[in-house]
Amino acid sequence: MIEPEPIEGPTVRTPGPANPEVTHQIPDGADSDVRRFDRRPARRPGPPDAPQDRHSTGLSPGTPRFLAPVGFAVLLVLVQISYPLSSGVTRDRVTIAVVLLSAGTALVHAAATRGVRYAVGFLVIVSGLGLLAEIVGTATGFPFGCYDYADGRSGPAVAGVPLVVALAWTGGLYPVRVVAELLTRRTAGRIALTAVGAVGWDLFLDPQMVADGQWLWCATGWGLPGLDEIPYTNYLGWFAVALVMAVLLTALDRMAGTRAVSAFAVPTARESQRLGSLIPIGALVPVAVFVWTWLGSTLAHAVFLDLPYSAWYGCVGLGVLGVPLLVRLAGARRD
Repeated sequence: MIEPEPIEGPTVRTPGPANPEVTHQIPDGADSDVRRFDRRPARRPGPPDAPQDRHSTGLSPGTPRFLAPVGFAVLLVLVQISYPLSSGVTRDRVTIAVVLLSAGTALVHAAATRGVRYAVGFLVIVSGLGLLAEIVGTATGFPFGCYDYADGRSGPAVAGVPLVVALAWTGGLYPVRVVAELLTRRTAGRIALTAVGAVGWDLFLDPQMVADGQWLWCATGWGLPGLDEIPYTNYLGWFAVALVMAVLLTALDRMAGTRAVSAFAVPTARESQRLGSLIPIGALVPVAVFVWTWLGSTLAHAVFLDLPYSAWYGCVGLGVLGVPLLVRLAGARRD
């Protein structure tokens, strides 16, 4: 009896009733599907819905994509420091420079972390809707109340509204939006926090600009204690407009493909070790700008600008986002 020659090929073990492990030889080329399966890399363990930090990919310290928004942010801080030290025409120029640098920081960072399409969309939504709301507001008194801008102090204007005002919406809302994304992954929560943060920022902005004569309200005596020259309707209007902006930004996230990716979620302890930071590197610049705006404006209004009421109101308003942010980060560090 002639013994069959052994067949060369990969070994596959299959269980059987008599022998739990029976070795079979598969001839070369007989089952390419098995070979393909055997060569597949093992899936890395982890939760199936773990967020991927896609936006910070390639955004490492020292790269141009990281340094560009950092450079804008540093210039922004330096120019803002010079504001209390200036007056007259020089202060008007400093005000314009602050707006341009804040908008530039926001847009350069958005382009570096989420792409040019997202940055352009953010500008169109926020500055476009902001300009429209300001034009309607100065013409009709809705939704902010009756007010007028000073002539010739803030550069070119459209229908009586300086164009830098539209850019100010972008520069101010962007860091607020990023912090809202840090605090919650719920869409409704992000929308609400964005609107609340916008009002908190305006509690610094409006008293400062009114004191500087950049715009004037028609009716007085209907505002917060100590800020009677600014009516309540202003803050209600800010909340409503920012709410619409936040809803549109949520739609922009979906269109730009960033809806399912949480680049700015506060990392867990394991993610912190991987990232080497309690904050994803993609969020460092807007978070720093937010904290600087919150605490720096509180100090400036209380000490240098003689605006103690707006110092407290603004501190509390932005603190609605700022305090949970600091608590969250402190908790992540303890973990």
